[in-house]
Amino acid sequence: MANILVYALHYEGAINKNSLGAVSEGARLASELGGECHAIVVGGDDLTDELAGSVGAYGATKVYRAKGPEGLAQPVVDAMAKVIADNGHGYALFGGGLLGFEVGAGLAARLGAGVAMEVTAVRAEGGKLVAERPILGDSAISEINFRSDVGIIIGRLNAFETTEGGSGAAAIEDVDVEPSPQAQQATMVQRGEQRGADVDIEGADVLIAGGRGLGKAEGFELVEALAKAFGGNSAVAATRAVVDAGWYPYAAQIGQTGKTVAPKLYLAAGISGAIQHKVGMQSAENIVAINKDANAPIFEFSDLGIVGDLNKIVPKLTEAIKAKKGG
Repeated sequence: MANILVYALHYEGAINKNSLGAVSEGARLASELGGECHAIVVGGDDLTDELAGSVGAYGATKVYRAKGPEGLAQPVVDAMAKVIADNGHGYALFGGGLLGFEVGAGLAARLGAGVAMEVTAVRAEGGKLVAERPILGDSAISEINFRSDVGIIIGRLNAFETTEGGSGAAAIEDVDVEPSPQAQQATMVQRGEQRGADVDIEGADVLIAGGRGLGKAEGFELVEALAKAFGGNSAVAATRAVVDAGWYPYAAQIGQTGKTVAPKLYLAAGISGAIQHKVGMQSAENIVAINKDANAPIFEFSDLGIVGDLNKIVPKLTEAIKAKKGG
């Protein structure tokens, strides 16, 4: 069938942003295929009609609601496998995120289905979907066609634009799912959406990012002061290396194993610009880099590069911005 099933992750009474983007994308693609976009939500008593039905505003015509611990992969795999088997969906679509990757991979194994991960674009062609995935360090695009009865598409973070265009609340259908043995082996102890400080880097207009060049965890005081000077919708981000070193929380990590961002200004302090980091921030409108190594790769794709000691440059830049903004 041409219908598409989208997994809608939720947390603390709200549907995840990337899930809503996937619902919007699913609605667009289903329309082109002549089908419908359906969503599936898994949760407990907190999964109200209002929350479940809210995906209708983004294009889902129906939402399947299943009981289970939200945040664990296997219960979602069980629920999605049942819904697809009972209703014949042709595709399962996921927004970016670690849980989506885990559920999508588990569902592919359960159904013997083809799967495309880190997808940045999808199109309808000849009555089927074709997924596009960057390869070779984002230097080329691979096109994925599906030969299996069900195609599983897992987007990269922020790949799908969130668009409200539905007719209202989606119809809700409750689904009884018999949990598989593996789904009962794990227990949710604590949800860790942020894995550290409450950092919203995906929605920031200005991002000040710090890397190994800061020298130590305390070095982030410099970039935090600069972000504060910019004010407004600004935030601090980090590379994987400093996150792994424990200098800054994972919620702020940008790159292939972190988040993908597209701010109006991205200022990189002490970041070499490895390809794994580049893929997470190259869509920024303006990229400014400060690094003492004139041969750092980040200068190759920066709009403005400053070669020098960030410990001297960043404080002066902070002072200049404060003066420009009147203190």
